[in-house]
Amino acid sequence: MSGSDGFPSASGAQQHYRALERLYASAPVNAKFASSLTITGEGQSRLRFTVTPEDYHAAGAAHGTIYFKMLDDAAFYAANSLVTDRFLLTTSFNLFFSKPVRAGTVTAEGRWVSGRRRVFVAEARLVDEEGDEIGRGTGTFMRSRIALSSLPGYAADGPSGL
Repeated sequence: MSGSDGFPSASGAQQHYRALERLYASAPVNAKFASSLTITGEGQSRLRFTVTPEDYHAAGAAHGTIYFKMLDDAAFYAANSLVTDRFLLTTSFNLFFSKPVRAGTVTAEGRWVSGRRRVFVAEARLVDEEGDEIGRGTGTFMRSRIALSSLPGYAADGPSGL
């Protein structure tokens, strides 16, 4: 599935992408949100997220934690699509809010920007149902000591295995 450098080989890339999608689905926190992840290619991800009134702050729009979750997840998985041996960790993330969102489907599009060794930079943007950008963010991610293969959700026979 990967070469000696820990990056996906051409033949193992699709398997790695599907395993990352299973990993996302298996995370306990994601049971709290109506969301789904698709790795669309090397260094790219798409997250669809349904915002409901349960996600609102007191003024009736999605709380900033929802923006952060969507942006961080999309950027993180775009970066981790390049690494088959280790789970990445978010080390910093900058957010920019441009429009409030209320109920509806939001798409987070993640894209790897740079880095292929220890530190990765990826960005993401949020788009509402009308196609308007409602936020964007850039994060840095570093390799952890956690082997992807040690995470039950990553394995094909894990809790969300296909």
